[in-house]
Amino acid sequence: YEMSASLVGSEMCIRDSTMTETLHWYAETSGGVQTGTCTVTENGGALHLTADLPAGTLKAVRAEMSWTMEADERLFMNGYQTWTYSPELDRNGKLRGTDHIPGFLRKKYAFDRYGDYHFTPYGHQKGQSHGFSYCYFRKGTQFRLVASLDEKPGYTILRYDSGKALLTLERDCAGVEHPGGSFPLLDLFFAEGGETEVFGGWFQAMGIKPRTEKKLAGYSSWYNRYQDITEDTIREDLTGCRSLLCLGDLFQIDDGWEPKVGDWLETDAQKFPHGLKGMVEEIHAAGFQAGLWLAPFVCEKDSALFRQHPDWLLKVNGKPWCCGCNWSSFYALDIDNPAVLDYLRRVFDRVLNDWGFDLVKLDFLYGAAPFGNARESRAARMYRAMELLRTWCGQKQILGCGVPVMPAFGLVDYCRVSCDVGLDWDDVWYMRLFHRERVSTKQAINNTLFRRQLNGRAYGSDPDVFFLREENCKLTAEQKRTLATVNALLGNVFLTSDMPSHYTDAQRAEYRRLRDIFEHAEQVKVKTEEGAVCIHYLLYGRPQKLLCSLF
Repeated sequence: YEMSASLVGSEMCIRDSTMTETLHWYAETSGGVQTGTCTVTENGGALHLTADLPAGTLKAVRAEMSWTMEADERLFMNGYQTWTYSPELDRNGKLRGTDHIPGFLRKKYAFDRYGDYHFTPYGHQKGQSHGFSYCYFRKGTQFRLVASLDEKPGYTILRYDSGKALLTLERDCAGVEHPGGSFPLLDLFFAEGGETEVFGGWFQAMGIKPRTEKKLAGYSSWYNRYQDITEDTIREDLTGCRSLLCLGDLFQIDDGWEPKVGDWLETDAQKFPHGLKGMVEEIHAAGFQAGLWLAPFVCEKDSALFRQHPDWLLKVNGKPWCCGCNWSSFYALDIDNPAVLDYLRRVFDRVLNDWGFDLVKLDFLYGAAPFGNARESRAARMYRAMELLRTWCGQKQILGCGVPVMPAFGLVDYCRVSCDVGLDWDDVWYMRLFHRERVSTKQAINNTLFRRQLNGRAYGSDPDVFFLREENCKLTAEQKRTLATVNALLGNVFLTSDMPSHYTDAQRAEYRRLRDIFEHAEQVKVKTEEGAVCIHYLLYGRPQKLLCSLF
């Protein structure tokens, strides 16, 4: 095997120049096994580990090394997709999968289909956790980052066991045919230092820049009316937005415009009898950009597509693969089927070119790649899906959602970093027992905080909407203020679903105050200590701070 390691960023401080560890690796194909070791420095920059492997089906690629976590350190493990709850953990922290949910409920509601549960075992002991593509260990303001530089050969699954002081790295590539010869076992980036240095260094080493630096504010129809939208409600909200939003802001029509999820070429005849082309013209006449929600890689059971094209569905062991229980339950489309690609090309042509939308919010994208196959890893398939979306959308803007995290880097303009917020703080008690991708305002704020480093590096982060309204919202005044301010400081997307026509003068003034923070806050720095978060920033040169507890 050969190893090349290069140092990136000489300004990074090294806690102890002798912090080197031995990485033991193991790689197996159906043709045989290879093992080896190499030396790793915690601040060593890029590490490209390759080995000559015998031809055959890949069975396992993993490596492990000693890694000590101090009592006052915090660990962040990046969750599989945008909605996956990813808090900072202490040394005894663990993550909960779906094993505890009774089997009949898990099957009925497909709770194990939203995240990594169907292919990643969860540790059950204290101090056992895992994540995808990157993790960090934080002591005060010092970070130790372990991150992947290339996921196409297979997701890098990072596991930590604090009891054993062991860091394990797995390449999610089992089942892929290897022709023999060199295989990229792991492409890693190790860095230690301040937040800006380590994350800046990682993105520099990947060569990834955001597609846009522009911030995006505006309106989404989802978190008030949900699917209950019509031509009249959209027009009413558009009129209200004229008195609140600024020229160039986004007016986004969310789920509910289509007859069924999967049937995207026409509108629901009852709700939008005149289609959407005229509506886009009205949105443009009001001075706004027009956005539309779609879930391109899935279809619901009640859709015409599901009935008419059973051959378009992704089959696993001969059966269509259910991705979750939303709507009438929904299923993955097979992106290896040319007819599916042809259909989606026509959908985007109609939405963007015929109807004239400027932005598409593309949701439930994880449905494109629940599995890999002999030709490509699960991650490579997800990358291919994201590249297809970029090709179909051309220069139009994409807001990604429900997507595995790293395959979206640099390909979407904006991307969610959290689950959906709710109209209350943390949903009802029994919903809290379910999966890590559930709706929760509390968990959304946590993800916005702990994935903040992606904003302005991978894309413009979308922390989901905020609320100022009193009606149809159970959040307290303080919870609303925390959500809105965290979103304004740590995201590049700032949307609300309130009806601006119902705003009081006080709510309008509060919107303008928050909008000012969103547009003009500088030198935003987050300090997290003992369960409390303090965000320091400058506004017109004056120091400000937001204090909130980590709930």
